[in-house]
Order: sequence, then structure tokens, then C-alpha cells
Amino acid sequence: MAKKVSRKATVTVAKKRKVGVSKAPSAVKAGRKVNKPKDRVLITGAAGFLGSHLCDRMLKEGYHVIAMDNLITGSLKNIEHLFRREDFEFYHHDVSKFVHVPGDLKYIMHFASPASPIDYEKIPIQTLKVGSLGTHNLLGLARVKKARIIVASTSEVYGDPKVHPQSESYWGHVNPVGKRSMYDEAKRFQEAITMAYHTYHGVETRMVRIFNTYGPRMRLNDGRVVPAFMGQALRGEDLTIFGKGDQTRSFCYVDDLIEGIYRLLLSDYAGPVNIGNPKEITIKQFAQEILKLTGTKQKLIHKPLPSDDPMQRQPDITLAKKLLKWEPKVDRAEGMRRTFEYFKSLTPEELNEKEHFSFEKYAKK
Repeated sequence: MAKKVSRKATVTVAKKRKVGVSKAPSAVKAGRKVNKPKDRVLITGAAGFLGSHLCDRMLKEGYHVIAMDNLITGSLKNIEHLFRREDFEFYHHDVSKFVHVPGDLKYIMHFASPASPIDYEKIPIQTLKVGSLGTHNLLGLARVKKARIIVASTSEVYGDPKVHPQSESYWGHVNPVGKRSMYDEAKRFQEAITMAYHTYHGVETRMVRIFNTYGPRMRLNDGRVVPAFMGQALRGEDLTIFGKGDQTRSFCYVDDLIEGIYRLLLSDYAGPVNIGNPKEITIKQFAQEILKLTGTKQKLIHKPLPSDDPMQRQPDITLAKKLLKWEPKVDRAEGMRRTFEYFKSLTPEELNEKEHFSFEKYAKK
């Protein structure tokens, strides 16, 4: 059963209370204007990096936000600033189990999933379930509520691409049984079932293929290159490069990504859309940029390249430019500066934290 978190400053988990729509008066009394109840949006994965920024954005746009997360990889710290708001609710729930939300919903934003290789390699079954069963549950909810749903897909659906840059028409080059397959194939299935619900049931669906994104609220220990390099620099450790460092990535600042997602949500396009920054850089060049930004003098050390690690990752955003009139605005130097300021604000305990969450109960016995 989903548990609703109270608005107490201590952010404790309270017994579930009924979720309801604000009661609008039946008529205008004494000439006073009656405020229309806010449209309600369900955001899954709401305590994660992207989910928490989506909560902020949807509240800013005037929606009542119902946030949902099982907190395996998310953190209440990312959304605790919202708990005193009357237009925000949080439910501690795993969406791979039945999802029930009483009342009307205008939008569903399905962003629940482990996204770090460190995480999804430890919990492969859970990663597959949230992309399959979780997506199925939420598409069913969207159908019943007549709500529009946007699902978070990923550039990983392209695998280790043979086409560069990657456009939405490229079908990908993915190892279905490889080390990263639990994430790649979960997202590919997610897209397939989402399109099936759109074509068969007429559900209003949107799909965003998210490329490498960075910014405040990233977990320092999640294994992705931006927090990994910044954490090593702040701790005085040498920066670890896998392989020769000639593999490329394209980094999009989180504010730009959220803007693209919001525009796609409001659009009339049901197919997948790439959202990311097409400015490409090699990992070795990026490591050198981080050393310059942090003012540290660590060495760059090389380790073997993990299997199935994509050698190139660069979005073709032609469709997003045409359809959404969107392109990234924050350049990498400014975005990294903002992100570094966030990581510098962490406590020594957070800076040196090795494990975000114990997956012991999920581990194979």
C-alpha cells in the first residue's frame, strides 16, 4: 500500500490519507471570485534527480503535484523543500505494483527507474519490472483517467550506435543479453507498450529520449561521469577514465532538459523525441575541463573499458527544434560551474558516501 508522507519538517512517513481534489464551492458567494481547482499531475520517480526538478517545474506552472517514488535510488532530500506546500503530496510506492490514485489526473509523467549503471546492474530485475510492469500500470491508469502520459525513455535505446549522431529514425545497435541490457531493453519495451496503448487504446502518449544530463541533485556516487569526476576532484583523488578516453558524450544541463520535456508534454506528437545537447566532447577532454574548473592537479588514470559501453553518444535534435522550437541554452562551462557549486555544498559525509542505498534485500541469495 502506498504511504503518504506528511508535511512535518522532520519529513516522516505517515499513515496513508485519502488523495482528493480540492473542493470547489458550487457557486460564487457575495461577489467573491472562486478559484478553479488546480489540474493534477502524477510524477513517478519524483524523488530522483530529474523527477524532483519536474516537481519544481510543474508546481511553478500551477499544477497540483502528486509525487510517487519507492526511494530505492531517489532521496527525500531532493523534494523536502516541497512538503509544506498544499499543492504537493508524496506517496512512498513501487509503481511496478498496482497504482491507484483517486480523483482526476490531467497528466502522468513516468520517470521512475534506476538510471545509473551502478544501480541497475545491482537490481536488474527491479529495473526491468519498473520499465515493463510499472509502465503497464501507469498506461492503464492514464487510460482510465483519460490523462495524457509522457514516459522517460533514453539514448540507451540506441545502444552502441553505428549511426552518428543519433536521430529518432535510427533503430539502434543493442546487445539484448549484455551487461547493460536490463536497462536498455526495459526502455525499448517501454516505448513499444506505450505506442501500443496509443494505437490500440487511443491513449494520449508522449515519449522523450533523454541523453546525458547533469546538474544539481545528481547523486555523487551514482557512477555517471559528471558526479564521478567532480567527486574525485573534491576528494583529492585521481580521475578515473575507462579505456583511452576517446569515447564521446554530449552533456545537457538539467534546466534545458526540463524545458524540452515540458514542451513535449504539451505538444501533439506521439512519437519519440530526442532531448539533449548535441555539443560533443571526449571523456578525456572532459576530465581536463573538470580539473581546470575545480583548480585541482590530480592525475588521469586509465582502467579497462566496461563491456557494451557506448563509444559515441550525440543526439540529433532536428525534430525537437522543428516540433518544439527547443534547443539547449546553457553552455557546458556555465552548467558545470553551477553543478560544481552544488557538489561543493555537500557535507563531508555526503562527499565520502560510498553507497546510497543497500540493495541487500534485493540481492540473489
